[in-house]
Amino acid sequence: MDLILWRHAEAEDGVPDFERALTARGRKQASRMADWLNPRLPPDIRILVSPATRTMQTAQALGRHYETLAALAPGATADGVLAGAGWPDASHPALVVGHQPTLGQTAMRLLAGKDLDAALKKGAIWWFQGRARNGRVETVLRAVVAPDWL
Repeated sequence: MDLILWRHAEAEDGVPDFERALTARGRKQASRMADWLNPRLPPDIRILVSPATRTMQTAQALGRHYETLAALAPGATADGVLAGAGWPDASHPALVVGHQPTLGQTAMRLLAGKDLDAALKKGAIWWFQGRARNGRVETVLRAVVAPDWL
């Protein structure tokens, strides 16, 4: 199964937190990443998005259908992200658009098998692939891409 973690692009400061919108720079970041992702995404990808405005605006740059999932809201857990995506056994790959520190914690759980923190840049993706090997799941980091590299 492929699992792509996409941190929302740059957003305005302020409260209420759920209503923070993308800045002009954030819209450019989301657009650049969407242009890179779209030709690479499997046709059966599930796009799962936090219900916060900034994550939905980030996902909208793809121009594809997405589902909002309360389990991905700010303050979510790595367990919630993995369960929402169906890792590692889902029949479809998943793209999760969410927040820090949750996505960094999820990435480290996949890479190290431990509860650690990692920083994901705003608008960046980390693309993982889970493969069954000898009765266990082997996790491969396929790509890390930040919008300022594109």
